[in-house]
Formats: sequence, structure tokens, C-alpha cells
Amino acid sequence: MTDKHSIDDSLAIMEKLRDPDTGCPWDLKQNFKSIVPHTIEEAYEVADCIEKGELSELKSELGDLLFQVVFYAQLAKEQGLFDFNDVVSTLNEKLVRRHPHVFAEKTTLTEAELSQQWQAIKAQERAQKAPTQQLSLWQDIPDAMPGLTKAKKIQQRVASLGFDWPSYQGALDKVAEEVGEVKEALAHDPYSEHSAEELGDLLFATVNVARHIKRDPEQLLRSANAKFMARFEKVAAYLSERGQCLETASLEEMDSAWEAIKKHPQ
Repeated sequence: MTDKHSIDDSLAIMEKLRDPDTGCPWDLKQNFKSIVPHTIEEAYEVADCIEKGELSELKSELGDLLFQVVFYAQLAKEQGLFDFNDVVSTLNEKLVRRHPHVFAEKTTLTEAELSQQWQAIKAQERAQKAPTQQLSLWQDIPDAMPGLTKAKKIQQRVASLGFDWPSYQGALDKVAEEVGEVKEALAHDPYSEHSAEELGDLLFATVNVARHIKRDPEQLLRSANAKFMARFEKVAAYLSERGQCLETASLEEMDSAWEAIKKHPQ
């Protein structure tokens, strides 16, 4: 049985790693910006672990992600900005503030009322961050956020203001409209900026359909990627069983194998 450790142990280990005299050379070289790519990678590894159902590995992956928070907190502490306890305190205050129906009024809200309350609280928080400035509607939507996720966030923001289709059908009709515009643009000049712009509009409209049916577009695309990769591996195996390989098979042969796999996925 292994000894149990606390978050205090993690903070002490991180402080030791950053010790100017005895710390780790790699950890000592890092700054806020340099570890951002690692944070993003660790977040994706957590998501990948969950989506693959590898829950036995989730504890380790969550630990790796938590280490990123500990690292940022140590850097901030060294610069006199804040420490880990400040991070926890801010989190706790935010959770209570954003859930008045649990911690204050003790009321039961519908899903629509919860969404409306959430957006109102977020708007109030944005206003408090810069009370003397004219705030952008997109103030708290990061520029570096993945495109599909950012599109969903933008759509959620305007939907909270009443600018939205009443159902997924309106969003789906918009996709059909955008498909027509893409076809028209490609027929005129497939390599033009206009064609690229219309394709972007089509992607944005598709995200709106996903949002209306309560699906995360980023997750949907990751699932589609995984399905394609798995199917194409079966195509390779299918060809190999027939004495062929991907490198020498014609497009027609690969397409035939693809269709055969689709009809008999097992």
C-alpha cells in the first residue's frame, strides 16, 4: 500500500523543482508562456482518456493536468502575484456565486432558466472586470480557443441575447443554404478567397446545428476523426488480405474496399 499524499506535498515538490540552486534545469527554464502548450496537451489527453473509456488511466492523466495548475501557481508565487491557495479561494467563490439556486435561493430552475441565469452572472462578472470600459461581447472568449469550440461559444453568447433559431430545424435549413452558396462559389473559382469564406460559413452553420441538439462540435469532430482512422485501417487490412497494399492500390480499389468495410464494419 502506497503512502497517501496531499496537495501540500505537490506544492512542496513543485517548489523544490523550481529551487534556483538544486532544482530541475528544465523546470527552472519554464515561464507562463512556455508551459501553455503542455497544458493544452494534458487537457487533450484527459479528454482522449475519457472518450476511449480508459478510466483506469484517468487518475494519472488528471494528475498531469493538475500539475499544470500547480506549476502556474508556483510561477505566480515567485512573482508575488498569487499562490495556489488564492487559486482555490477564487474557484470556490466563483462556484458559489454562479450557483445561487444551490447556495442562496435554493430554488429549482428549468434548463432554460439555468442557462439564462448563467449568462446573466457571466455578463455581470465581465462588467465588474472593467467597469469603466466599453466591454466587448466576446471579452472572455479566448482568441486561441479551438475554432469549433469558439464558434459554439459565440453562438451561445448571442443566443442568450435572443438572437437564435427557435429549433434545430432553422439551423439545419441554414446549413442547406450555406451548402448552396459553397457550390456556387466553388463553381466560379474553387481557389478564391470567396470560396474559402463560404466554406467557413458552412462550418459555422454546422456548429449551430450541433449546439441546438446539445452536442459539442469539437467532440463530434474528434469522434468522426477516430471513426475515419479506424475504418481506413480496416481498408488497409482488407487490401492486405487480397495481396494489395495502400501504396500500390488504385483509388478505385481503395474506394471499393471502403464501401465493403462500410457494409460489413465488423
